Amino acid sequence: MASLRTPTVQNPSLSPSSKTRLPCATSSSNNLRFSPAPHRRLIIVSSSASSNKSTVLVAEKFGEAGIAASRKPTVLVAEKLGEAGVELLRKFTNVVCEYNLSPEELCAKISLCDALIVRSGTKVTREVFEASGGRLKVVGRAGVGIDNVDLAAATEFGCLVVNAPTANTVAAAEHGIALLAAMARNVAQADASVKAGKWQRNKYVGVSLVGKTLAVMGFGKVGSEVARRAKGLGMHVVAHDPYAAADRARAIGVDLVSFDEAISSADFISLHMPLTPATSKILNDETFAKMKKGVRIVNVARGGVIDEEALVRALDSGIVAQAALDVFTEEPPPKDSKLVQHEKVTVTPHLGASTVEAQVDSDDSKLDLTMLLSF
Repeated sequence: MASLRTPTVQNPSLSPSSKTRLPCATSSSNNLRFSPAPHRRLIIVSSSASSNKSTVLVAEKFGEAGIAASRKPTVLVAEKLGEAGVELLRKFTNVVCEYNLSPEELCAKISLCDALIVRSGTKVTREVFEASGGRLKVVGRAGVGIDNVDLAAATEFGCLVVNAPTANTVAAAEHGIALLAAMARNVAQADASVKAGKWQRNKYVGVSLVGKTLAVMGFGKVGSEVARRAKGLGMHVVAHDPYAAADRARAIGVDLVSFDEAISSADFISLHMPLTPATSKILNDETFAKMKKGVRIVNVARGGVIDEEALVRALDSGIVAQAALDVFTEEPPPKDSKLVQHEKVTVTPHLGASTVEAQVDSDDSKLDLTMLLSF
């Protein structure tokens, strides 16, 4: 049986690619470990990605006699999960699946729940924690980023926040590469043109990727996987992440450089950083002015890392030739968004984690972290 230990807490401001953590927040690999609080029962549901077999560890403290001795906790699933993940939850909890809740509806229901599971679309605000009346003990994020959860409020109310840091790594990296190639070859625009009955071959001449420099901004799990794939396409890859290990980058043929060197030397820039105070609008008028004229930008990280109004200005001036965006400051973006409607911009509706395989990983094998229920 796996040993239990207290997880380390990392400073969220250390690295563009680090995952935000506070005393209430933890991340998990396939072997989740956490030590239970006194007088509480810790239920760990762990499922191996390779074997698809679940392991249940019930840690008993102070004479408590197992899960059958007390009521099952109630889990509110506020966004769609795979059926395998929901079935795993039902073995140990009362599951309530209610989707597309308004903030008011979520606040009205949360006082009856011990745990809440969300993806990126649901905002778990201070008002949610206040409305729970202290009953909410765990917020599980089926995915990587936890910027849609008010971590300060979670800490104040003694609520754990857990995520799935590796669940959609490959899916997000593949989507980044897909946008990179689609942008370079005008795939979306040409598709729309042909379907409109036009045949404009000369209008949609693209650019090659081979021999071009790609700057990966944030060399964490997703960033490093994008770098591997870009190397396979014949691109020269540089990366910026002040806390990434140089030997790890060198092992896959990537040069770690300064922020200014990365953005000034790149033909393509791919963003892979969390949204923190340090990275908010990190691409702005000042940084766009330092870039090569004709640079192309891909963002599958978080919308807030780009100043969207500044990006429109950079596109209009020609500093940025094209952009491919999967994420936006406001999601969904306004229908009249100048950025979304811009002819040089390719957009997708936050599809980075949206593969069948990634959904299964985040709902099943990675529910070893989402299903950390401590009562």
